Amino acid sequence: MHSPEAKSGRIDRREEEMVGPGRPQIVLFGSSIVQFSFINGGWGAILADLYARRADIILRGYAGWNSRFGLQVIDQVFPKNAAVQPALVIVYFGGNDSMHPHPSGLGAHVPLPEYIQNMRKIAEHLLSLSDKTRVIFLTSPPVNEKQIQESIGDVARGRKNELCRIYSDALVDLCEEINVKAIDLWTAFQQHDDWLNTCFTDGIHFTELASEIVVREILKVLREADWKPNLHWKSLPVEFPFDFGTPNSPSLFDLELTRNNHWY
Repeated sequence: MHSPEAKSGRIDRREEEMVGPGRPQIVLFGSSIVQFSFINGGWGAILADLYARRADIILRGYAGWNSRFGLQVIDQVFPKNAAVQPALVIVYFGGNDSMHPHPSGLGAHVPLPEYIQNMRKIAEHLLSLSDKTRVIFLTSPPVNEKQIQESIGDVARGRKNELCRIYSDALVDLCEEINVKAIDLWTAFQQHDDWLNTCFTDGIHFTELASEIVVREILKVLREADWKPNLHWKSLPVEFPFDFGTPNSPSLFDLELTRNNHWY
């Protein structure tokens, strides 16, 4: 007679097999920019669509959080003894950290030196998971201060575009120091015409256009990175052949070429 623990172990193994075969895992980790990324047209949803049958996009986003909270849970979200480690982790913290300190001493603000130290520790933990775990940091994007006031009001009055720039620049410098890929969203957004009026739903969170900018920047990094294996969606094998040898079936290549040709 098996013990409850043994039975539980068998159930766990069966559940693991039910979602197989195994694919590379790409984890999105961060604050509301991550949590809301699966909203229609969001950058997480776009990635999940692109990587369908190639990799699993896993969402670990926590609205309102800063790097301090992220560091506190890093061991729970990314345990070092996990049987499977992610192939890629895309991390975003910084927008909440960069807010002005609240007069009460409460709020999301994290001083710049602590923010950089937190992000350094997060990177060190993620890079220690396996010798094939890759990391990309997204910097703080700009904000539309006027739209924030109109949409959210005093709740987010501490958000300033110049503070976002300072935290963004500091994160880029850190990534150069520790050899982690950085995507400078503060600069990338502002390269687009009328970005103030087209990139934000409330002055902070992303429109579909802004999410497309994020995805294109991520794909550019993945295309150019000297990583083995290459993690660009076109480079990963497709799970199961499309037609299983059925005569006169459209090829998977033609199907993907038609559906995702604008992401090349």
